[in-house]
Amino acid sequence: MLKSVEEKDVSTKILIDSIIDGIQDIKGKDIVVLDLSHLPNAVTDYFIICSGDSNTQVEGICNSVLKKTSKELKEKPWHKEGMNNSEWILLDYVNVVVHIFYRNIREFYNLEDLWADAQRQDIPNLD
Repeated sequence: MLKSVEEKDVSTKILIDSIIDGIQDIKGKDIVVLDLSHLPNAVTDYFIICSGDSNTQVEGICNSVLKKTSKELKEKPWHKEGMNNSEWILLDYVNVVVHIFYRNIREFYNLEDLWADAQRQDIPNLD
């Protein structure tokens, strides 16, 4: 059954909230949600970007997001990348793409500036 636009928006919002919770459970930092849905030729509707302070934390954040979205929403990413070195892990949920960076790698690629036209929401760090 095809979902209406409103139902898709609600399910996307629930997915985003679940991903953010998974990131915060492992103390992921500097979480940014970029809304790309209004941009022509955007690769997805939303990017969620966060940082970890070590490769171990980056991997832990990834595992937390995977576990939370699977357990709570029965959602699995369509594609995963970067699991081997845990410097930049990408989880592609089709309409939401999660970028989990080791801090220095995030600064180098600076996705927020590449997608500066996107609507940006900064999520406060949990300390």
